[in-house]
Amino acid sequence: MDFQQTVQQLINGIGLGSIYALIALGYTMVYGVLRFINFAHSDVLMLGAFSAFYIAPKVEKVMGPQSAAGAIVVIALAAVICACIGMLIEFLAYRPLRKRPKLTVLITAIGVSLFIEFSCQNPALFNSDTKRFPTLLPEKQFNFGGLVMGSNDIIVPLVTALLLGGMWFIVQKTKVGTAMRAVSFNQQAASLMGVPVNRIISFTFGLGSALAAIAGILYSIKAPGIEPLMGVQPGLRAFIAAVVGGIGNLPGAVLGGLLIGIVETFAGGIPGLSNYRDAIAFGILILILLFKPAGLLGRATIEKV
Repeated sequence: MDFQQTVQQLINGIGLGSIYALIALGYTMVYGVLRFINFAHSDVLMLGAFSAFYIAPKVEKVMGPQSAAGAIVVIALAAVICACIGMLIEFLAYRPLRKRPKLTVLITAIGVSLFIEFSCQNPALFNSDTKRFPTLLPEKQFNFGGLVMGSNDIIVPLVTALLLGGMWFIVQKTKVGTAMRAVSFNQQAASLMGVPVNRIISFTFGLGSALAAIAGILYSIKAPGIEPLMGVQPGLRAFIAAVVGGIGNLPGAVLGGLLIGIVETFAGGIPGLSNYRDAIAFGILILILLFKPAGLLGRATIEKV
């Protein structure tokens, strides 16, 4: 692989890794507050893609085809829909189990994920057929000395950077963010200090689900089509990214996502390694858990039993 091919693969890897980073942000936000993995998060990604699939034609009739304003409206509406779905999942499935053992909640999360996946394969909903995702913005190609970069390769990392900045501002500089950090540290103490714990947790789920919806739309733009199981593979890689970067750490989620995306892209471009991309991703996870269990940017903590 020469220098030009290396740079080209790096560009492609950053684009893919940015999508993983967006999904990982949702995982890490929920874990940071509740200390459990919401395995239904990847299915919310799928619901975000399908929401945009059905909303886009209606917005196009009003605002014209492939307009920037129309794309923003589609993404915003899909994010709102998925935020409501995420809060509904938390209210119905997780809130009644909040005082139960973490294993109970984990099994419930897996059950919610399977329920969404198989329900959406029903012909009454989305069916199991692969559907072509609508073109929200025209794809433009830029050539820089033999390097080909699409407009989506620029938009995806830019959106990820903006959302990471927004998440950091919310968590570190707002009253809601202070409440989120308080609930993460000690729910009972936060409740005694007047923090509305239920509302803060619902807000966290809503925010994470909105991020998943945006990631689902960006992923669908590059994918050949959408179907009810489309969230499984990117969700799994994003979970690995969140653990590698340091689960509960926002910059760590982005770092892990970029790392997994770049490694996966380079592995796909090397003959003989393209069939081992999943194995390589899990190999990175195993190495991190062996030598730095808290993740690249995570901090080791001691928990009393």
